[in-house]
Formats: sequence, C-alpha cells, structure tokens
Amino acid sequence: MTRTVDELRNEIRQAVGRYEREESTAFTKEALAAICDAVDYEIPTGNLPPKSQMRAGIRWKVGLRDDDDPDSAGGPFRKAELESIATALRHE
Repeated sequence: MTRTVDELRNEIRQAVGRYEREESTAFTKEALAAICDAVDYEIPTGNLPPKSQMRAGIRWKVGLRDDDDPDSAGGPFRKAELESIATALRHE
C-alpha cells in the first residue's frame, strides 16, 4: 500500500519523538533538528541553522546526496525522499 506524503511525514515525526500532526504541514525547524539528531547529522547547539541546511544534511546522511550543500539541495522533501528518510529511521 502506497503511503501519502502526510503519512510519511507523521511516521518520521513519530520516529524522532515528535507528535503526529492532523493537518498537512512541512517539518518545523525543531522537527528537522530532531531528524538531524536521529540520522547523526550534527548541528550547532543554541541557534538552529536554516531549514535548507538541515534538509541538506538529512539528505546527505540518508544517502540521497554526496554533500550537505544547502544551495544545491533543493527545497522541501519530495515523496521519494520522505520514503528514504522513513526507511533509514526504521533501521536506526
């Protein structure tokens, strides 16, 4: 059964200890920081980096990119990327 983008986001949120959301929404900075922690992408403590940097780091750590350059990483996660992230978190 194919999962929707919302279902994948919620699976990822739950895997990193965040709460499920009923409405369709992108990840908050806090949720992205929790995902970074779960995939061992280190971010500085204190002020959170931009969302683009955290998304690039997550993509890099789950094998979707060769680096964590936010300028070439693209915007919000696409469905195939969410599937890869969810799979990586299931195996953590």
